[in-house]
Amino acid sequence: MITSTSNAQVKQLQLLQKKSRERAAQDCFVVEGIKMYQEVPQERLIHTFVSESFYHKNSVLFADRKDLTLLSDRVFESVSDTKTPQGVLCLVRQYHYTLADLSGRQPFIMALENIQDPGNLGTILRTAEGAGVTGILLSPGCVDLYNPKVIRSTMGSVYRMPFFYSQDFHADLQSLKKQGISIYAAHLKGMQAYDRQDYRTPCAFLIGNESRGLRDETAAFADTYVRIPMCGQVESLNAAVASSILMYEVNRQRRQ
Repeated sequence: MITSTSNAQVKQLQLLQKKSRERAAQDCFVVEGIKMYQEVPQERLIHTFVSESFYHKNSVLFADRKDLTLLSDRVFESVSDTKTPQGVLCLVRQYHYTLADLSGRQPFIMALENIQDPGNLGTILRTAEGAGVTGILLSPGCVDLYNPKVIRSTMGSVYRMPFFYSQDFHADLQSLKKQGISIYAAHLKGMQAYDRQDYRTPCAFLIGNESRGLRDETAAFADTYVRIPMCGQVESLNAAVASSILMYEVNRQRRQ
């Protein structure tokens, strides 16, 4: 059992929690909590760390597991990214998808430009899985998907939802268009309500930055601007909320 915060493994965990560059260099990320531990694909699980008190209460969960290290409760708290640690965290191998992996049999893609809030990105991934999205395209300016706050917000969907960080967002949007995928943008200039379009054909949705929305040059790639009707003095919705409304409209139409 590790009892010192000066331990090399502990130092590495702390770096992985805080630094996206370190996660990329090590090609891994950290997940916390019993649900995330139980759902992690075994072929991607690198190592598991458990607090002393959690292990004593739940040792049956770790029977015959060799890739396990016990940490004293104090040391576990020092590597946890949560205020109330659950007592188990894992190192997981990163995913490496391509743009082609996002399409599926009937492409339904969310294309995100410069989403910065970890909670928004995690919620979009989680909702995307529930709504039947085939993949997530992210611009280079989006928050790191392996940020611990993003990972927690996905509630396990990070293990199952294909995603791809574009090096040239506009070129990749053009590639989607060449594949016959219609691109829609939720936009203040949209003339038609979002639920008046037919999304049963291959489609992608552009979602912009939380405060600035889509850049004009990015919005220009949309075949159609749509709007989400608003009451009162509200101009727009939170990025994750707007994404959810659009995703479930596609889900509704495709289930009919």
